Amino acid sequence: MSNQVQAQAAGRDQAFKCVTFCLDDETYGINVLQVREVLRVSEIAPVPGAPANVRGVINLRGNVVTVVDARRSFRMAARPVDEAARIVVVEVDEHVVGLFVDAVAEVLELTRSMVESAPNVGNEENSKYIDGVVNHPGGILILVDVRKMLSDDEWKQLVAT
Repeated sequence: MSNQVQAQAAGRDQAFKCVTFCLDDETYGINVLQVREVLRVSEIAPVPGAPANVRGVINLRGNVVTVVDARRSFRMAARPVDEAARIVVVEVDEHVVGLFVDAVAEVLELTRSMVESAPNVGNEENSKYIDGVVNHPGGILILVDVRKMLSDDEWKQLVAT
């Protein structure tokens, strides 16, 4: 095998970790390098005029952090907040944002070769958030691109606040 082919194969098998979270019975993953911390749900202050999938803002050690509701982003029905609900604090393009989810499951170690391209499900609106899927022993894991959960205009609006 040539060095170039070996390098390409090694790139495909590069290991990475992702934090998994649940919405209903589906499991999603975010690259662990984007995750700063996971918080229990505390008081979230609503923001008038914010995009529909923005739940509000929280005070995180003196910093205001916008919280995006993953259920709203994925056009899922609302459900009551329970003890398992969490806010996954992520850093996206040097901006810190909270992602409101039903529960956080675990950290998984994966390889790039395990990731398959996002399937065409006929609904581009929802699939635009998907980076890929992984079929692992626990079931299907949907890898999410957090950056795409808000439009460019919505990101600009959040950064301006």
